[in-house]
Amino acid sequence: MQMLVAEDEVRMAQLLERVLTEEGHQIVVTHSGQEALQIGLTSPFDVILLDVMLPGLDGVTVARRLRQAKNQTPILMVTARDRPSDVIRGLDSGADDYLTKPFSVDILLARIRAVSRRGAIARPTFLEAGEIKLDPANHSSERAGEPLNLTPREYQLLELLMRNKGRTVSRNTIITSVWGAGTDITENTLEVFICNLRLKTGPKLIQTVRGFGYVLRDSE
Repeated sequence: MQMLVAEDEVRMAQLLERVLTEEGHQIVVTHSGQEALQIGLTSPFDVILLDVMLPGLDGVTVARRLRQAKNQTPILMVTARDRPSDVIRGLDSGADDYLTKPFSVDILLARIRAVSRRGAIARPTFLEAGEIKLDPANHSSERAGEPLNLTPREYQLLELLMRNKGRTVSRNTIITSVWGAGTDITENTLEVFICNLRLKTGPKLIQTVRGFGYVLRDSE
């Protein structure tokens, strides 16, 4: 499964990432509420693990805004707050389950399995834009019927932009979604990847939004 882990405690975030990766899941980690909201809105996930005490926006606000945006990805809140009022507030915000710290790894994995069964997120079988077609199930891509020779990172980057066709995605959101939180990838490196993608997909498909990020539009 693909999971977003929003946890501001670095050691806890690293532990969650290691445990879930060892279970075979693909993990994106963020340490701020605002970034969690942006990534949650722009990238597809099977489950979101959301700490309540996040800087910027707290987890309750993030969950509520995701639901207001019609995002139905299952949310498991993970927090040290265990008062009944806190649990009620978290669940009322749109979370599917509430797990209090400290917890055992086995309980965490069981809760993840439980919430993932509650909401299979409908996703398109194929992603299409202009002459480009992606098959996420097989990680295959083509342009005008011919295979695209994409590196794994190029594929992830193109998939992210195609899932948000017509919507601008910030550079920071792209870097965190594709390379992960805490990466040393710079915006200049991202620009190199974008240039390479343009060579392979066509120069008009991916457009730069100056000072913010990129948007993918159907080519004319």
